[in-house]
This record gives sequence, C-alpha cells and structure tokens, in this order.
Amino acid sequence: MRTVLSIEDVSKSYTLGKLEVPVLHDINLAVSEGEFAAIMGPSGSGKSTLMNLIGCLDRPTTGKIIIGDRDTSILSDMELALIRGKKIGFIFQTFNLVSRLSALKNVELPMVYQDIPKGQRIRRAKILLEMLGLGDRTDHKPAELSGGQRQRVAIARALANEPEILLADEPTGNLDSKTGKEIMQIFSKLHNDGRTILMVTHDNGLAQNCDRIIRLKDGRIEDD
Repeated sequence: MRTVLSIEDVSKSYTLGKLEVPVLHDINLAVSEGEFAAIMGPSGSGKSTLMNLIGCLDRPTTGKIIIGDRDTSILSDMELALIRGKKIGFIFQTFNLVSRLSALKNVELPMVYQDIPKGQRIRRAKILLEMLGLGDRTDHKPAELSGGQRQRVAIARALANEPEILLADEPTGNLDSKTGKEIMQIFSKLHNDGRTILMVTHDNGLAQNCDRIIRLKDGRIEDD
C-alpha cells in the first residue's frame, strides 16, 4: 500500500521569552493510503501540535514530514499553502464554516482558492452535499442548520478538492451522542471508499471505529 504520510524524527519546540518549550520528541510515523487512524492522548500530550504539523499549519523544529513525495519541512509558505489546499481536508470540532455563506458556498470555498471554474465548483459542491444527505439544504446558512448538518457541510467542504488525507480534530466534540454516531458512520463509509483519515479524539469509543490507534504521552508516541 502506498505511503501518503511519512513523519521522520520530528521534534517541535516553541520559544517563550528565553525559554525553549519542547512539545514533541522524535516522532516517527508512516500512514498508508486508505488507513483510518485515531490519534489519542491526554490534554497536553502534543496531539494538536502533531495535527498542525501534518496539516502544514506549522513547521517542525527538526525532522521531516513527507506528504506524498513532498518534504513539507523545506517548502516555502506559498508551497505549503498549495499542499494544504490540494492534499489535505480539514474537519474541525467547531465546524469553522463561514456564517454569511450558504452551505453550497461554504463547500465551494476551497475550490475557489484552487481556481476551479465556477460551473464545475457548483456541480461538485451539489454532488457532495447530496451525498451527505443535504441536497435540500444547499441554500441554508450555518445558523439555519443543526450541529450535525453543519458538520456534514464541513465534511463536504473537506472533500471538495479530493484531498489525499482527511484531518479530523475532535469531529464529534460539539455534538450529542446520537448525532456523533451518525457522523462516525459517515467517516466509516469514507474509509470504506478508500479515504485516508486521521482523527484526533479523546473518546475511546470513537477510536474503536478506527483500524489503528496512535497514543501520545508527553510528546512521544507511547503506543501504535
């Protein structure tokens, strides 16, 4: 199976005044195409920092992060933005939808940044919303949707540019348990369709849906 993500000897520290604060230590990880992996660990274990590095929102202090065949640790900010836009789909706990835009326009947004023609954008956004059971909600703004519907819009948006990796950060954290289960069923279907998914969660029950669990503790991989 093709490796879509390779993390090699990655450490990350932040500078606070004169202090150097280490957050991640010597992380080594390879993720194959089609894997559904949970990243778990207590608060402060480095989960969010690792997700930010994988998502090209930050750079490692040392080591390499290779997405596809690109070593992201040596790319310019512009090149990182292109990788983010084309290779990675983000799904957040708080949905992060644009409140003034309709569901359709929210899903179109990542395609706007990739200069995809308008007609093509609209067609794809409609197909994705239909696929996620929101074909009758395309003109609704986020405030007119339930939490579960908003997360479905967010998933559709994450899929817009056919990313290689879906990054989900506590995707059911703001949902009731019934709606959370429905969202996890969507992730399971995407996984069965061959999508590569990395999900940060503190919920052991959710992690059982994954075929791999990576546990972090004190900035190190404790168990994989």
